[in-house]
Amino acid sequence: MVLFRSVSALSKLRSRLAQQSYSLGSIRWLQVQSATDVDLHSQLKELIPEQQERLKKLKSEHGKVQLGNITADMVIGGMRGMTGLLWETSLLDPDEVHFLSSIDNLGIRFRGLSIPECQKLLPAAKDAGEPLPEGLLWLLLTGKVPNKEQVDGLSAELCSRAKVPDHVFKAIDSLPVAAHPMTQFATGVMALQVDSEFQKAYEKGMPKAKFWEPTYEDSMNLIARLPSVASYIYRRIYKDGGIIPADSSLDYAANFSHMLGYDDPKMLELMRLYITIHSDHEGGNVSAHTAHLVGSALSDPYLSFAAALNGLAGPLHGLANQEVLLWIESLVKECGEDITTDQLKDYVWKTLKSGKRTRVTNLKFKHCLQVVPGYGHGVLRKTDPRYTCQREFALKHLPHDPLFKLVSKLYEVVPPILTELGKVKNPWPNVDAHSGVLLKYFGLSEARYYTVLFGVSRSIGIGSQLIWDRALGLPLERPKSVTMDWLESYCKKAA
Repeated sequence: MVLFRSVSALSKLRSRLAQQSYSLGSIRWLQVQSATDVDLHSQLKELIPEQQERLKKLKSEHGKVQLGNITADMVIGGMRGMTGLLWETSLLDPDEVHFLSSIDNLGIRFRGLSIPECQKLLPAAKDAGEPLPEGLLWLLLTGKVPNKEQVDGLSAELCSRAKVPDHVFKAIDSLPVAAHPMTQFATGVMALQVDSEFQKAYEKGMPKAKFWEPTYEDSMNLIARLPSVASYIYRRIYKDGGIIPADSSLDYAANFSHMLGYDDPKMLELMRLYITIHSDHEGGNVSAHTAHLVGSALSDPYLSFAAALNGLAGPLHGLANQEVLLWIESLVKECGEDITTDQLKDYVWKTLKSGKRTRVTNLKFKHCLQVVPGYGHGVLRKTDPRYTCQREFALKHLPHDPLFKLVSKLYEVVPPILTELGKVKNPWPNVDAHSGVLLKYFGLSEARYYTVLFGVSRSIGIGSQLIWDRALGLPLERPKSVTMDWLESYCKKAA
């Protein structure tokens, strides 16, 4: 039955694709793998030359095509909304219609596939289960949906690369246990850099066309080793240093959950879903853009990813997921779990008028600095699809959990209040609004650690794009900056 549903879904997608006259931006959209070759490296070696030619042709034939107009608001406002990065692995789409929108407009697509489509088509650990992150890694790198054999082969490859040198743990141990988990995580990644294959190859000298190969080695090693580093930090801080060895019989996400100390089969499924949906989010967000920027200087994947983690640790980016759970816990502490709708509205208004500044994402209020944690998004103008799939997971596995019921009630209460405030471009929940409640349900309640989970997940998208950055020979990133005097003068002349 599960196989039938998958084939049926695939047939519908292919039929829909056949009706389109344009070419989507992915490499080979929805080309489901049938070959027995399970080696990802050899697949890339075959794909890269044709993509290099594709980019060369695009630049020569259409290099002068204008993609939009830059306004002073964009320059002042953090380059928000500027189309200025090539990011192959995923694409965000606001709610407006554009040239890709005839395919289900569900906010984010990984190589052309929405999250629900990934859940249907990517191999899972069990029937009707959540997709395996290894399958998404294959999809991001090749543009093809892998079969189960290829995903199992990739799981085995990552396992074979997962050994972490002792000096990494010693570097982490040199920090106080009280150091923020993200500080310890970034330190561990920098310690891993000692073994960079790209750095060694570059120092020996190698043709630019082959830069992608040691980048592939570094990226795969980094992705493989991060769960061991991250779980070591978790056990060091919260479990008195009691380390749990890896289990080579488990897939990537399940093994990570196991090393953290959580073996409930439902928690393994949650970790598979969590890593998959947090893996990539277009190239303009702080962590992805930072990795791309640092990598454009030919810094190796370890240096690039460590820089990305430092961006992810900011309250306006990945640190927000801990803020959401802390805010919900403070709500429960003050009002109780069995809160009425009117009490909830009062608490939301109290939060908005508190004057305490927390995460502000695309919300501009005349008299308020505070926002409701977990609501708003820098690009999307509707409910984040990553929120939706987590809600569906909760409805399936923990429908009666009091905190989940509270999150559901917030979904009904918060958007109308934010809309009432005015000047709110997106009053809807984002990915952070739900993840903490799910993790807490299964026992992982340490909110300060949540951004590390985000970081492990994001390595899949960042690593995939870094490989393609090298394969396509993308140049050093160097945007032009201007002074306020220049901007004032230019705008006066243009008026």
